[in-house]
Amino acid sequence: MQDFEKLGVFYLGRRYDLAAGKGQEDLLLYDSKDLVTHAVCVGMTGSGKTGLCLSLLEEAAIDGIPAIVIDPKGDLGNLLLTFPQLRPEDFAPWINEDDARRKGISPAQFAQQEAQTWTKGLASWGQDGARIQKLRDAADFQIYTPGSTAGIPISILRSFAVPAQSTLDDAELLQEQIRTTVTGLLGLVGVEADPMISREHILLSNIMATSWKQRRDLDLAGLIEAIQKPPLERVGVMDLESFFSQKDRFALAMRLNNLLAAPGFENWLNGEPLDISRILYTPQGKPRIAIFSIAHLSDAERMFFVSMLLNQIVGWTRQQSGTTSLRAIVYMDEIFGYFPPVQNPPSKEPLMLLLKQARAFGVGVVLATQNPVDLDYKGLANCGTWFIGRLQTERDKMRLLDGLESAAASASSNFDRDKMQQVLSSLGNRVFLMNNVHDDGPVVFESRWALSYLRGPLTRQQIKQLMDSRKSSAPAVPAATAPKPQTAAPVVQNTALPADASNARPLLPPTLPQQFIPIRSATPDDAKLLYQPMVVGTAEVFFNDSKSGVMVSIAKCLAAGFVDGPVPIDWAHATELDLAETDFEQAPGDNPAFASVPPLGTQAKSYATWQKMFSDSLFRTVTLEIFKSSAMKQVSKPDETEQQFRVRLSQLFREKRDFEKNRLQQKFAPKLAALDERLRRAQQQVQAQQQQASSAKISTAISFGATVLGALFGRKTISAAAVNRAGSAMRGVSRSMKESGDVSRAEETVGAVQKQIDDLNQQLQDELNDVTMQYDPQSEELESITLRPKKTDVKVRAVVLGWAPHWQTQAGTTPAW
Repeated sequence: MQDFEKLGVFYLGRRYDLAAGKGQEDLLLYDSKDLVTHAVCVGMTGSGKTGLCLSLLEEAAIDGIPAIVIDPKGDLGNLLLTFPQLRPEDFAPWINEDDARRKGISPAQFAQQEAQTWTKGLASWGQDGARIQKLRDAADFQIYTPGSTAGIPISILRSFAVPAQSTLDDAELLQEQIRTTVTGLLGLVGVEADPMISREHILLSNIMATSWKQRRDLDLAGLIEAIQKPPLERVGVMDLESFFSQKDRFALAMRLNNLLAAPGFENWLNGEPLDISRILYTPQGKPRIAIFSIAHLSDAERMFFVSMLLNQIVGWTRQQSGTTSLRAIVYMDEIFGYFPPVQNPPSKEPLMLLLKQARAFGVGVVLATQNPVDLDYKGLANCGTWFIGRLQTERDKMRLLDGLESAAASASSNFDRDKMQQVLSSLGNRVFLMNNVHDDGPVVFESRWALSYLRGPLTRQQIKQLMDSRKSSAPAVPAATAPKPQTAAPVVQNTALPADASNARPLLPPTLPQQFIPIRSATPDDAKLLYQPMVVGTAEVFFNDSKSGVMVSIAKCLAAGFVDGPVPIDWAHATELDLAETDFEQAPGDNPAFASVPPLGTQAKSYATWQKMFSDSLFRTVTLEIFKSSAMKQVSKPDETEQQFRVRLSQLFREKRDFEKNRLQQKFAPKLAALDERLRRAQQQVQAQQQQASSAKISTAISFGATVLGALFGRKTISAAAVNRAGSAMRGVSRSMKESGDVSRAEETVGAVQKQIDDLNQQLQDELNDVTMQYDPQSEELESITLRPKKTDVKVRAVVLGWAPHWQTQAGTTPAW
């Protein structure tokens, strides 16, 4: 069988002869880079669509490519049903016992049959338990269940957090994320809101936009509070009360509050954060196939979560570097209802964005459905690969042909509608038409046997059984009932309420620089805003190491509280703030109280001393820990974890691998082309020699036969002519033998050229294998390097009196930033 374990290709099946009704020897090896231009898979129930798509995800996992899989039906969890030993007892817990009863056999007997079926099925496609083990070793597999604890629960709090800077900088992208987030949330509470005319939608959008622009995270509790006390006075040209009265705002807040208080809703707030980088890779940098099972959710909940997830994927995608290699896959099964041709549900905008923009970042989108008439084919024109299985109705075929024609027009390729219609009408189970714009033309193929056991949709209990052992190691985000600040509030030295606090701001010299740390949390009930004095230092620390090739700077912002003693400022125990110089405010919040400033803190000359101490402290304590990959000659970025570095190395390796693959193919292409031409001429020579040999044999046979007949039935006296005819016949025999020798020699030439071609192909494959064997980004032992700055590389920007906001309540005083 043809080798299918090749670099950067997915083994999907083998070519199929529709006329003969059987598979061919040529395997279908799909170039993973082609998936960067996205794919769509269409086929009716029973066409083998799910098996094909699971095989594609299996190949991606083997190739080290992570995937986010959205599973509305619950059968994609079959990817975790992989049994390298192929034993009946492995299959037994997962069989469908109803199938066993229908066959009139026991569950144990049915498990035995399934194990035998899978063993034979895999063998018929050149696969075995070793390849299943390879799949399990290559990637991590997880089932996430939003709104449920059956699998790994997911917290949606991140969906309301301040998005990435790249999103904030893109006004159009920011508005789209706000619009889809608000639409999904309102749909969850039964409000069908038009973004242009719904006052509920407009109010929530303005609240979200204001909070995010101020770098303040939101959650549902904070959103409920903001609805009652919005951070704005006017909406458009109208005052807030005229646009949306307090009474009506309270009713909207109550609907969201009822959602928050509903039994079971806490499952939406507990679990892993919806952080795409953490979901796609394990902490060790191993790629993950993350399956989001949403079969247990209502339609509104499904739409809400899918919209949230897609928004997070869009934001993550925009943060990645550009690449032509496949970085990750986003797969959604049964796309019906999420990408309709005329309506605009919350899921459609982010899906359209991914189809238009994700290819530049190496993210491939794969959509599957059995309802081709319910898809937006204008959007699917962005898909470069179409996998089409057996269809149910003529209407489906006509609609699909329209989509293929549109996609062909977008790719400026030829499209034979009549021929394509004939092919679509001839497809059977597990037989697909692949129309790939990167290939010369459409290909009909039979999908391979899946490595995973395809038992059908998993129940919640089965998902729980699969995932219980993994939950203990999964980090969780606790539920929150109050808005969470963007960074955890630091612990400061002087949080007790000073006895001399006053509503009047202390009178300080105008030469004394002052700044206000911004408020980052919502106001607790019956709380008073209190500012306490601290000394805030901002600096930039440069690292320039020629040996490792690192040339970066790190911004530092520290806040030190006043302490009693001869040295009132201790930078060694200061709190680091996640703030830039531009984040500080020049005025306090509303109706604040102020604690008094110690005497030394009111003298400008003190800050010059504290600035020198600040610089010395940074020089002694600040270091930069980086990782170095000797194999790839790369070092990590200053803010890059080991996991993130390994993920980046994996992507760089894939890009290098694809580059080397193209280079080697171009290197060998002229030699292979020349040998192919020699083979073609040698085969023509064989045909010519065979024809000559055949003609010589016939001529010799006729001549020899005539001579023999003449000798037997002619005159008794042998004439000279008869002797001449006999000699001519013998010479014909000699020519015939010579022609046969020429055929043998020509066939030997064909064999020799074919061997040269085989040897050259093997040399190409060996060199390709050498590329991937040189380096394994997952197992390489990274070198840890600690860099220290020079004293002159510490540049202090400012050391000022900083007013730190606190909430003063009966329970005590807590930081408000």
